[in-house]
Amino acid sequence: MHLTQNITTKLSRELGLLRLRICISTCNCYTGRRKTEKKKQGSKKEIKEMGWIGDTVDSIKSIQIRQLLTQAVSLGMIVTSALIIWKALMCITGSESPVVVVLSGSMEPGFKRGDILFLHMSKDPIRAGEIVVFNVDGREIPIVHRVIKVHERQDTGEVDVLTKGDNNYGDDRLLYAQGQQWLHRHHIMGRAVGFLPYVGWVTIIMTEKPIIKYILIGALGLLVITSKD
Repeated sequence: MHLTQNITTKLSRELGLLRLRICISTCNCYTGRRKTEKKKQGSKKEIKEMGWIGDTVDSIKSIQIRQLLTQAVSLGMIVTSALIIWKALMCITGSESPVVVVLSGSMEPGFKRGDILFLHMSKDPIRAGEIVVFNVDGREIPIVHRVIKVHERQDTGEVDVLTKGDNNYGDDRLLYAQGQQWLHRHHIMGRAVGFLPYVGWVTIIMTEKPIIKYILIGALGLLVITSKD
């Protein structure tokens, strides 16, 4: 009797311990699954966040590239417009250089260094007393002087001219090419028909100090490219 009771008690205890172990194992499995699911959800969230950040960076880069291209096109249009205006002035005035800057004081007191001259070239013959801008063979920079004498060719009727600076003692034959006594029509770039005082000093400074020209051009280009308007 007692032996039977002891066996029954032991079996009951064993069954209780087995049930407890099963419950603990089940709890551990459930906890493990919850942790795994949380890790997966966290990883998905991180992936979504990283994807959103990547999309945002790509969008910003795309916008910046478009803005840069737009500003570059705007700069190109400004340069093209300036060239078109210059070509139009050449056609209207008939001069290859409609605007020039006085670089010396040879025409003082009439024109001073830094003045801007507006030129016009017509088919009318050049007369004494007119102020002309001309090129000399072998010289790159045009000269602004007054016509003091004209010489009409008997064979062709064309008029050759002799020039002199108002502030110079002698005529310009020393400035002409070797052996040249007169300027022919193809040397003349145009007649001076108007001027603006001192405005050309900007050009003179940039010519004498090229670093300033490069800085100014770079600053203007940067301003156009970075402008948001």
